[in-house]
Amino acid sequence: MKNLLGVLAGLAAAAIWGGMYVVSKVVLNVVPPFALLSMRLLLGAVVIGAVLLIRPSTRQRIAPRVIGVALGVGAIGFGLSLGLQFVGTRLSNASNASLVTSASPAFMLGFAIWLLRERATSRRLVALAVATIGVLVVVDPTSARLDLAAFWGNLALLGAALTWGLYSVLAKWTSRQLPVLAVSMYGFFGGLILALPAAGLELRVAAIGPTTLPILLGIIYLGVVSTAVAVFLWNHALATLDASVVSLLFFAQPLVGAGLGTTLLGEQLPATFWIGGAMIVLGVLLVSWTPLKHQEAIQLPGGG
Repeated sequence: MKNLLGVLAGLAAAAIWGGMYVVSKVVLNVVPPFALLSMRLLLGAVVIGAVLLIRPSTRQRIAPRVIGVALGVGAIGFGLSLGLQFVGTRLSNASNASLVTSASPAFMLGFAIWLLRERATSRRLVALAVATIGVLVVVDPTSARLDLAAFWGNLALLGAALTWGLYSVLAKWTSRQLPVLAVSMYGFFGGLILALPAAGLELRVAAIGPTTLPILLGIIYLGVVSTAVAVFLWNHALATLDASVVSLLFFAQPLVGAGLGTTLLGEQLPATFWIGGAMIVLGVLLVSWTPLKHQEAIQLPGGG
């Protein structure tokens, strides 16, 4: 049951992120990217912090060194990774973003093997291959830009995929030192270390537009649901399951994103969507049915 709840938490987080792009597209027409990211992280930290205050049982004494590590992990995931994703999408296009960032699960698997000493079983490798092919079918790589003008954008997107894989693996290690709620809250503060200065520079040249009620509701949704709730669910999945298992759950994001985007635009879903979606589901089922053995305490290289 614990493993099943971990799988459901990871799937729910990825599904929320898949659907957030529809809201983000509207809000980003009014709020510049790094300003929006800062708002999301601030709202997320407030929500998680409120839960920690309301539930004293979730609080514990935390060593300053552990807090520093958690802040650093957050800077990688919510400052560097999301920042590179914004830059990459702006220099390239949405199709490239969907295609390149779908490499995150492969990076997660690699980091899990290297840093966490997890085993790369044949079933997990097959599941990753099947789900990856499914993503390629869904996002249609023929629509990606590979010209010289998009090179730097694609490079930034690749960096976003790599750093999100690294964040996820380090967040799993951090969850052995901290409660999941604390991992999330300190992660948001770590992201703000990079996001706030970037937002300050950005607002010098791109002001925030008229903030209507729909835009305000969109910001609240992105901060509360897509950040506080989704990140907590993702970190819970990482704390419960092997990172190599959670990596496959990430594939729900492009599947939900493509489905919602097409549905809300009133277009008919192509046959490739269903074929690719079935392959993604098959990959997730393969890895979800893998026996999950009890893991010993995790150590980072160098005795961390």
